[in-house]
Amino acid sequence: MSAVVEQPSARPAGPDLPRSRFGDLLRSELHRFRSRRFIQVVLVLAVVGWVVATGIALTQFGNPEPAEIARAEQQIDADLAMNEEFRQECLAEADIPAGTSPDDFCGPEQTRDDYQLSWYLDQAPFDLGSAGPPGALGFAALAAVVAALVGATWIGAEWSTRSIVALLFWVPRRMQVLGAKLVVLTGAAVVIGVVAQAGWLAMSGVLRAVVGRDGGLPAGFWSDLLQTQARGVLLTVIAALLAFGLTNLVRNTGAALGIAFVYLVIVENLVRGLRPRWQPWLLTENALALVQQGGSTIYLYPAQPDRYGSTEPVEYYLGHLQAGVLLGAVAVVVLAAGAVLFARRDLQ
Repeated sequence: MSAVVEQPSARPAGPDLPRSRFGDLLRSELHRFRSRRFIQVVLVLAVVGWVVATGIALTQFGNPEPAEIARAEQQIDADLAMNEEFRQECLAEADIPAGTSPDDFCGPEQTRDDYQLSWYLDQAPFDLGSAGPPGALGFAALAAVVAALVGATWIGAEWSTRSIVALLFWVPRRMQVLGAKLVVLTGAAVVIGVVAQAGWLAMSGVLRAVVGRDGGLPAGFWSDLLQTQARGVLLTVIAALLAFGLTNLVRNTGAALGIAFVYLVIVENLVRGLRPRWQPWLLTENALALVQQGGSTIYLYPAQPDRYGSTEPVEYYLGHLQAGVLLGAVAVVVLAAGAVLFARRDLQ
């Protein structure tokens, strides 16, 4: 007899386990984002708020008769001439101190642009030329609040339900998961910002058609307005990412919103009162400077008058670039801190 050594039969080759690709993860995260009930409620409430605000705004403007507008224009011309007469008397008679310019002492020469027709009418018509940039600024602020709520609950719900742990069983690469969430949130914030600014254009169109004044717009109006709106969209994205990063740090939506409330309402007001020279570093000051046309000027008053008893403020100009860099840097730091903790800490 001969001994035969039997080799174990090869195990049947099964199908390879599919590896998740980033595109698949993005599609999954986009579906999860759209399915969030709280996000849906926030967006629906934003639309309802737009409808209500439009209805209220229609009651705040009127359609005065041409004769009433003509009288208001005549009153503006009379006030402009009277102020210029007083200014010329000041320049001719006043003893202007050395080192002081005539405009600083007697005031600058006023023009028609310094007067608004609404000051002389009981219920003025809607004027897109003067209301356009401030309206874009207001809608940018509202869009930033909505995007911050969306960004906070987007990751906060994952922590509260522990669904992020289950997600990591499918995609164990944590930075890939975090990156997909940030891509989806950034895209959603851009959409929110653009829709908000489109909402302002739609509202202003309704107001102009119903209770507006037929008149030309200032030169370069649309260019300035679209630039303001673009910066408003940028602010919306930064607010969403900052709220996301803060919530990812504390792993609780309520705690993150509480921290934001304390900082914006209490800490910043304390800084304005106790350390006014720190104002250029406040988030709200930089948010305003980022979106507002021409940036923002902060007036810093000295703690004590000088030897002449003067308390003239020092002007600090915050430009778009400086404000954008500061806000972006804060968002990057918060996101990076949250990413480091997300990569290292135990999620069980």
